[in-house]
Amino acid sequence: MYSHKSDSPKPVFSVRGFLSGATIWLRRKIDHVHELFPEHIPIAVKLSFAISLLISLGMVLLGSVIINNQEKLLRNQINAHGDTIAAQLAESAKEQILASDKLSLEVLTRNNTNNENILATSVYDDKGGLLATAGIEPAGGWFDLIDVTTSEKSAIEWQYLHDNGKSENLVSFLHPVHFLDVTAGYVLITFSRATLDQAIADSVRAIIAATLVMILLAIAVSYMMSRKVSEPIHHLMTASRAIHDGQLDYRITERRNDEIGNLMDSFNNMADGLLKKNQVEDAFSRFVSSNVAKQILSDLDNVEIGGEHVEGTVLFADIVGYTDISEHMTPQATAELLNEFFSYIGEASKLYNGTIDKFMGDCAMIVFGITEEDEDHRFNAIACAVLIQQLVDQLNIAREKNGLFPVQFRLGINSGGMLAGNMGYSDRMEFTVVGDSVNLASRLCTFAEPGEIIINKDVYLHGDISKRVLARAHKPIQLRSRKHPVSTYLVEGLVKEYRTVMDKQSQLIIANRVAA
Repeated sequence: MYSHKSDSPKPVFSVRGFLSGATIWLRRKIDHVHELFPEHIPIAVKLSFAISLLISLGMVLLGSVIINNQEKLLRNQINAHGDTIAAQLAESAKEQILASDKLSLEVLTRNNTNNENILATSVYDDKGGLLATAGIEPAGGWFDLIDVTTSEKSAIEWQYLHDNGKSENLVSFLHPVHFLDVTAGYVLITFSRATLDQAIADSVRAIIAATLVMILLAIAVSYMMSRKVSEPIHHLMTASRAIHDGQLDYRITERRNDEIGNLMDSFNNMADGLLKKNQVEDAFSRFVSSNVAKQILSDLDNVEIGGEHVEGTVLFADIVGYTDISEHMTPQATAELLNEFFSYIGEASKLYNGTIDKFMGDCAMIVFGITEEDEDHRFNAIACAVLIQQLVDQLNIAREKNGLFPVQFRLGINSGGMLAGNMGYSDRMEFTVVGDSVNLASRLCTFAEPGEIIINKDVYLHGDISKRVLARAHKPIQLRSRKHPVSTYLVEGLVKEYRTVMDKQSQLIIANRVAA
């Protein structure tokens, strides 16, 4: 016996793979269906669709009821008419049936069938035997279609097939012939249902046409009403987008005396509140640092006295000889002088992530790494101080050209732990930093000469500060609160790569201030 085994692997059906593939295919189909529908459907379309659907269902239901009632009414009228004629024929044929006068019955049935509405007339004896007939008759005899023993009179609808193959709907009425209390026979009259069918068809067409007209009219009216109702909602949406985009002065001018009008008034009041809130926040950020303002406004429920220990750097910038300067100037001129120099100090602090803590007369206090985390706060404070001195030098050149006296600053910088938070009391507080490190920075500023930047030795030797800052050892400073003198360094500038960037920064600041 010879057998051959193929080396090719047989395909293995994986249920898990099939289900995974089917799931991916189904998801794609669902995503495709979602893409066919718009993401946003206007409320006017939704309202119009709902109202139109409701009216359409109502009209269809009403039309069905009317058609059914109309058909019943016409059917009852024909039945009443057929029963009346059948009763009259039964009365006329009574004597002939009792006398078995078939000739007279033949004449009676033929004369009765001459009526264009009557298609057939038949007379039967009490056993169902045909005595006389004229016109058409159902195949097999009438008694194959009904049971005459169950009712005194009957009516049945049936179809008659003509020789040309066309069928016609007919209705026949059977009426018994009574003599005393005995049933002597039956008469059968057949009518065409064409009139009934035509009347029903005409009624159906008329009602369908009226229903379609009402539906179309309902769609048009409902859409117009929906547009009218949704129009103020679109105004509210437009106003909401404007508020979201920062147009806090946007207002809805439409006036209504309904619930939507109340909603519009509430929206305008809300917009007024947002505008006032924004103005208050803007004004608040001018009195305190923008970072401090954001921090306070973000948690208004927890504004209280106290603070937390942080690591940061403090820079003090003080005008030399301010007392003598203010004695020879008017208060207005003094204020203009301070505002001019302080504006440049503010621009310099922004570039190096500094926050102006406060202005104290002729002195500015700037903190680094306090309100926002800054790992390089020591270098940023030194770079800010160098930029301030560079700006002051350029401003003094311009002042001397205009015949004005130069203004000199001295600066002191120190880093370390300090307490940052709200200081004061419940009715009056301010965000600031306090601590020995802050006091030392102020004292270093006091010991600096005009145009000098004095920093603590620990600041200079921290990390890679000494590689980026040009400084030399300065004389130690003896403070009454300390046993040992404080070693200091005198900052002369930054290394070349930072100095090039700073030159561009100072030129840009001065150009922007002059243009303003």
